[in-house]
Amino acid sequence: GGQAVHRCLVFAPDAFGSQLRAVVPDLFASVAAAAPLAVPLRSIDPPWTPVCFASMFSGAGPDRHGIRKYEKPVLSIDTVFDAFARAGRRVAIVAVHDSSIDRIFRGRALDYFSEKYDPWVTEKALTLVAADRHDLVVAYHQEYDDVMHATGPFAPLALRGARNHVEAFEDLAAAFNAAWARHPRALVFAPDHGAHPDPATGGGAHGTDADADMDLAHFWAVRPALAAAAAATSRNADRGNA
Repeated sequence: GGQAVHRCLVFAPDAFGSQLRAVVPDLFASVAAAAPLAVPLRSIDPPWTPVCFASMFSGAGPDRHGIRKYEKPVLSIDTVFDAFARAGRRVAIVAVHDSSIDRIFRGRALDYFSEKYDPWVTEKALTLVAADRHDLVVAYHQEYDDVMHATGPFAPLALRGARNHVEAFEDLAAAFNAAWARHPRALVFAPDHGAHPDPATGGGAHGTDADADMDLAHFWAVRPALAAAAAATSRNADRGNA
């Protein structure tokens, strides 16, 4: 509607690619209910988590950002987080401790929250959204990737991890719409890559250019500020000034 977005919440679940769509289509329907604009994508090659997130948040390929395998150096290239900081915007990254996204964007003027595991990430992200002091909040989950490497991408335990991601996203989407109602805002479900069964191990794997590893979709919702919420905020500000 012509409004600039003032708040953005990015939920980044690891390995939640299109390989899951035929097996658990209801999960994709749940994501789309909260973020209906689906954008089909191909992952960065090679589809390893730090390679993907380095590209997703810098706009650069591996030849420029320098991560070409599973490694976690701090990026020296300019990123969206640097751009937000230069513009005076507040950014928070909430991630599982020692994960790729917890490490490769260090050394920047933003707030880092390293959490024990996914449920703690969700709770911290919900707290940050409710506090409404950050312009961009990024929350990373990894349970599905962790479990599928051991069990295979379609094993019941792995699929339970995928379902946990979507349930957390639904909670975050509800908070996004409630706590940020007075802001024009964007919500993004942004996985990094997919996965495939590995016959050699009996588990799951990724890192190849196979469609199962490369095909994914990001889901967006872009919402205007609710007039009633914005008016209430303005009235409260006027009372404070008075």
